[in-house]
Amino acid sequence: MKVRQLGKTGPQSSALGLGCMGMSGMYGPSDRAESIATIHAALEAGVTLLDTGDFYGMGHNEMLIAEALKSAPPSRRDSAIISVKFGGMREPSGNWTDYDARPNAVKNFLAYTLQRLQVDHIDIYRPARLDPKVPIEDTVGAIADMIQAGYVRHVGLSEVGAATIRKAAAVHPVCDLQIEYSLISRGIEDAILPACRELGIGITAYGVLSRGLISGHWTKASAQAGDWRAHSPRFQEGNVERNLALVDALAQIAQKKGVSVAQIAIAWVLAQGEDIVPVIGARTRERLVESLGAMDVSLNADDIAAIEAAVPKGAAAGDRYAAVQMAHLDSEKG
Repeated sequence: MKVRQLGKTGPQSSALGLGCMGMSGMYGPSDRAESIATIHAALEAGVTLLDTGDFYGMGHNEMLIAEALKSAPPSRRDSAIISVKFGGMREPSGNWTDYDARPNAVKNFLAYTLQRLQVDHIDIYRPARLDPKVPIEDTVGAIADMIQAGYVRHVGLSEVGAATIRKAAAVHPVCDLQIEYSLISRGIEDAILPACRELGIGITAYGVLSRGLISGHWTKASAQAGDWRAHSPRFQEGNVERNLALVDALAQIAQKKGVSVAQIAIAWVLAQGEDIVPVIGARTRERLVESLGAMDVSLNADDIAAIEAAVPKGAAAGDRYAAVQMAHLDSEKG
């Protein structure tokens, strides 16, 4: 497994991470046994970074990871780097109600996360979004307190803009920013990525296959009950057809390289810098193996140019989230 450093202050991670959100029902029904087998297969392949959120399945995802780690070989279990997002608040129906990143809430969320994951510390702890009611300095300060107390190792951020990144880093070193980055989501290149590189902050890129849209596997017939993509603008009628046309263009390049569409899309993200670690949302061992194959895909300058000509920056139809969610993204505000 190739490795990459998560910023100048963070841990060394596998070049690909495993995002576990989809194992807790966000994309429709999931198989518990297959999910655990996929985590085991990832660890066996040398994947060390496991990403979750305490609100994924209202704690289900953390308990699933705990079960998988408990049954993994000790050497693999000990190598795992657990990244946790916090702050999202939900009600029993699953509806999202609010966001809370007050210092006392940070410590409360962490206490429950430690119990669900059955660990004594979290490697990277990050607010999932900027709480508009709470200065980022206060939130990061609370995580810093937990680092001092031994319950957390590193501060991470998620979906925040350059100005917020600078404010956070002034309080405590930040190891990485988790943010969407893919061939059809390249907004971070303008201000956010340069700011992170200036400050020595790594990028853990999620959505590298745009929730399956540019995986080469998703079709309009793929949607299942409970799949939140039904509400995603890029999957809506009028947009999805244009976006799948981009996938068709990408498929032609992949075919010439003798690789899959997913592999070339992941390889493109890997090629954007050694400070970027794509987080792959594989829910099955089959998809995991395919994703890991992206590390063997070599792209030269001509390949990169061809890929970016097939999928030009800004070519995607539709925003990456619905309007209500976009309004809460500090990363979209500059």
